[in-house]
Order: sequence, then C-alpha cells, then structure tokens
Amino acid sequence: MQREKTPYFDVIVVGGGASGMMAAGRAGEQGAKVLLLEKTDGCGKKILVSGKTRCNLTNDAALKDFIAMYGVNGRFLYNAFHHFFRPELLNFFAGYGIETKLERGGRFFPVSDDARDVVKALEQYLRDQQVQISLNTKVTAIRPENESLLEVQTSGVSYLAKAVILATGGASWPQTGSAGDGYKISSQLGHQIAKLKPALVPLIVEEIDLARSMQGVSLRNVRATAFRGHAGEVDAALTPKIDYGRGEKKLPHPPVIESRFGEMLFTHFGLGGPIILLMSLAVVEALETAPVSVLIDLKPALTREQLRSRLQKDFDLHSKRKISGIIKEYLPGKMIEPFVALTGIDPEKEAHQISAPEKEEIVDKLKALRFNIKSSLPLAKAIVTAGGVALTEIDPRTMASRLIPGIYFCGEILDIDADTGGYNLQAAFSTGYVAGENAGKFSKSAGDDPLL
Repeated sequence: MQREKTPYFDVIVVGGGASGMMAAGRAGEQGAKVLLLEKTDGCGKKILVSGKTRCNLTNDAALKDFIAMYGVNGRFLYNAFHHFFRPELLNFFAGYGIETKLERGGRFFPVSDDARDVVKALEQYLRDQQVQISLNTKVTAIRPENESLLEVQTSGVSYLAKAVILATGGASWPQTGSAGDGYKISSQLGHQIAKLKPALVPLIVEEIDLARSMQGVSLRNVRATAFRGHAGEVDAALTPKIDYGRGEKKLPHPPVIESRFGEMLFTHFGLGGPIILLMSLAVVEALETAPVSVLIDLKPALTREQLRSRLQKDFDLHSKRKISGIIKEYLPGKMIEPFVALTGIDPEKEAHQISAPEKEEIVDKLKALRFNIKSSLPLAKAIVTAGGVALTEIDPRTMASRLIPGIYFCGEILDIDADTGGYNLQAAFSTGYVAGENAGKFSKSAGDDPLL
C-alpha cells in the first residue's frame, strides 16, 4: 500500500542550476513527466553571479580551440557539442527573447547585461514543458528500487522515477547551492570521484605583508609566470615571452608551469585577478609535489636592456628627484613605497646618489617581482570545482551512468572544468541538454507509470 502513495515521475532532476534546468526542460520535451528538486529557495543561483552578474553564456572559439580549454578531459565533450553547441544555445535563448552580443575574448553576453534574464528564460522553458519544481528540497540519497525504478530520498518525501539526472554542481560557491552533495550521492551509487580541487581561485602568498601593503592595486599588461621552486632560486631569464597554459598551443618547458599576460591584482592575502585565476589550477596541482613561486614582470613590453636605458635617462633628467619620484613613472602610487623598500634603497636618496648596483636592483624587481605561493583559497571560494565523477564511468553520447541504468550526469559534477570565457556554462548547457534528452527517451521507452 505504501508503494501506491509514493510520488512517481518519469525523470527526476537533482539540482536547479544551468545544467539541471536545461536537462529538466529537454526531458519534458521528450514527453516525460519531470520533477526538478532544488535544495535552495530558487533555481539558477550560480547563473545569477556568473560573469559578474552579466552571465557569459558561451564563447566564439572554434570547436577544436573550445575543447582545448578543458584540458585533457575536453575530448569527452565532443559528442555533446556536436549535438548541442553554441549555435543551438544562442538560438535557444533567442527563442525566449534574449539577444546576445559578442565582446572581447570571444565572450557572448545577453544584450541586457543581466543574468536574471537568462534565469527567467530557463524558468519559462520549464513552465512550457510542464516541469514540476520543488524548492528547498535536499536529496539525501538515491538507490535502485528494483530493475526499472530508482528511489530518490529527500529529508521529507521520497520519490520514484525511471531516470534520475544528477546536476548538483560542484563544491565551490556553496551559497549558490553547490556544496558537493552530488559527489557523496554518486559515490554511494558506486561511482569513482576524481580528486576535487579549486580552479579559478586566488592564491595565498608567503610574503603576505608585501601583498597586503599593495592590496587593491590592479595591474594591466603585466606577465605572471608560475615556476616550480622557491622564488629566490628561480632564474627570471626563463620567463617566457608568450602565454603557456591550458588552451594554448605550446607546452611550457620546466621549471615553467604556466605564464599569462593581462590583468591581475593584489589582495590582503596574495594574488588575484584574471591571469592569476587562469593559472591557479596548474599551481594547485604543482603544489602537491613541489614548492611553487610566481614571478611578475611589471614591464613585459621592455627588455631588461631597454628598461635599464629608460631608467638611466630618467635618472639623468631628474637627478634631484628622490627614488620614489622616479618610480612613480613606472608603478601605481600604492606600490611605490613597498617597492622601494623591497629594493633596499634609502627612500631619501636622490637619483644622482643611486649606485649602479641599486639601479640594477630596480630593474630586477620591475622585471621579476617574486612571490612564494603558500596555497590557494579553499575550494568553497573557487569559481569552479576541478575533479568530479570519473568520465570513464559515463557514456559521453548520452551522459548515462555505465554502472546503473537510469542514472545520468551533467554540469559541474562531472570531472570537467575550463578557464573563464563562457566555456563552463556552455559545457553545463550542452551536457544538460544531452542528459535530459536521453533520460527522457529512456524513461518513455519502458512504458507508462509502472505504479498504475
């Protein structure tokens, strides 16, 4: 008798983020009766904060370059992208009145610059497909009920379904609902979980007082290079002139780990900003086996010789200026005092009093501001979770579990992550679409509600 009272759905989607909402809607399009379970009080919370609340939907990169942004696991996405990629995604949102625009770096954003419009479109999609939504509902376990049914247990009601899609996200930004719940559930189902690591995350330095003295300073057109080894032992001449890292065509030569040109900033604990976030996963992985340092070339457009010559001209032209007056032509104001202290030069010295070795020290610090990396911020503070459900246990054509019939995966719970630029959201939408389509078909292939 109890079985007859258990609510039944063809497909249950666990998690109401980008991949989960897309999966639920697509399953509904297959004619499935769908329930979406979301643990927070609203769907799409991580979408709302993505792209600094503007929502970077996808990227204009060619497929091969797109795949490269996910590293070695990117090839898993070929099937999903061939089925539902950028053109299909943009057409989908256009159908809900969202016009998009292309910006620097190949990034696509809504013309409105408002992530709320994206969430509203997905919510309308769910309504159109008659998807039922249960908010504030945390799933605690999933287990096979019999050969054709799965039981989804929550803190309150339990449900039965033919297919269940796990779209619970990663373990970063827990305030958006991504607290790692899906990894525990997946592990209980027998799936292997690749080690979780923070990706796109700021770095904590050993020289915290130096970083704090420059807190809030944002730098443009600098080069940050991560090296294996202690900062004081690294030969700055090994700093490359081009970018090395995920998505780039060339691999770095040891001891270089990654090198990026662009924008960064100093924080009260260390280093942040775009280029630091891009190299952070490689740094986190390298720290597992060796010390890591980051050297910042503050003047990458100039060779040491060119910088040396330019400095000498400034010293000759402004011989009565104090050292800080010279350095202000090279660095933001808040950096001048800590930079001069770092060189060891008496700040009261005038330009004509500064020795040749002291001038060389200035050149050296401008071309290689050195930091030893202590760690990254914790996983909860990362933008993206690296690691997740092992891809070898998932069919890339359908997103179905290879271990348990009726279980599907999509989004950040998978062992897939990418750099910034719209790549992570595209993967979420694409895998969600494929998982929803195939879960919907799977649930309908077995006939009507088995409890009737």
